[in-house]
Amino acid sequence: MKYTYNDRDFDIKRYPSTTNRSLQPWNAADELILEYISDLSDEHESSVLINDRFGFLATTLFKLQPLSVVNHKSHQKAIERNYVSNSLVLKSRTIKTPFGSLPDTDLGVIKIPKSMEAFEFYLQLLHKSLRENGVIVCGFMTKYFTPQLLEISSKYFEEVEQSKAKKKARLLILKNKKEIEQQAVTIDIQFSDKVYKQYPGVFSSDHIDYATQFLLEHLSVKESENNILDLASGNGVIADNILSQQPNAEVHLVDDSFLAVESSKMNVNEGAHFHWKDSMEDFDDGSLDLVVSNPPFHFEHETNIEVTISLFTQVQRCLKSSGRFVLVANKHLNYKTHLDKLFKTCSITAENDKFEIYECLK
Repeated sequence: MKYTYNDRDFDIKRYPSTTNRSLQPWNAADELILEYISDLSDEHESSVLINDRFGFLATTLFKLQPLSVVNHKSHQKAIERNYVSNSLVLKSRTIKTPFGSLPDTDLGVIKIPKSMEAFEFYLQLLHKSLRENGVIVCGFMTKYFTPQLLEISSKYFEEVEQSKAKKKARLLILKNKKEIEQQAVTIDIQFSDKVYKQYPGVFSSDHIDYATQFLLEHLSVKESENNILDLASGNGVIADNILSQQPNAEVHLVDDSFLAVESSKMNVNEGAHFHWKDSMEDFDDGSLDLVVSNPPFHFEHETNIEVTISLFTQVQRCLKSSGRFVLVANKHLNYKTHLDKLFKTCSITAENDKFEIYECLK
């Protein structure tokens, strides 16, 4: 899609791409952020962008040379691809993960995530590096407003100002940071006889997701299954269960979220292999005995099964001829229609009021 900013035309594309024309690579909150930044004086020499999902802000604000903090590998790829398609040079050290400290910052920008825990995590990150006269601009669509936004922001800043709504979008402007004690970063989740640790914003933050629990109740790993993948692995609870059944298996965990992968490293023994990826590009054709997954279909406030179906195709490629794909899903998604096109057989092995477990054979 074309967008003009500061007399320059940009061609911004979504990654992953979609056939749904209603899903755009930016929204009115992004536009409101640009409008606010364009009115600022040039005193803001360093800027940091967080949760810029498709790289819209990183691309249009390229003259500021912003540092982009990315949690998802797909977000990183979106920024890189939009720089290339707009003939821009992505300089070194302009993309980093949410770990470690940031350089001193005059301007912080956050596209507010769905998870309020993630929002506070990002706010803490920026708060540490923000200079005394710095400002943080947070963009969101008004329909997703929650009083928690103000409560969290007021913990870290003296001035918390809401802009007027425009095109159903609004900004939070944060200034005059408070002196605060550092907060605990990880979250503890009790499940079965173990405490699992994870970072804020990782899927299902206060409990093990109910679909995953249902899957684990019925998951049985065969002795012959030695090369196993936990796809969209989250905090690693599925991989941990697999290793309890098959301790000598070669187990891989793949997740698009950096914070999810780092969480799983705290919960799964060191013999496992961890991949911060949004695809199965690390795996050869016909290399896996078993793939297990509770695949994603929510991406922030957006529901999109195109990403999920793409993962199904990759699973089919990577399974051995005798391999299995076991997954759990909400019933209303009707994944069997798509799985039947890819696999020799696909059966529902367990179900309850909300979820189905599928077993697919190549």
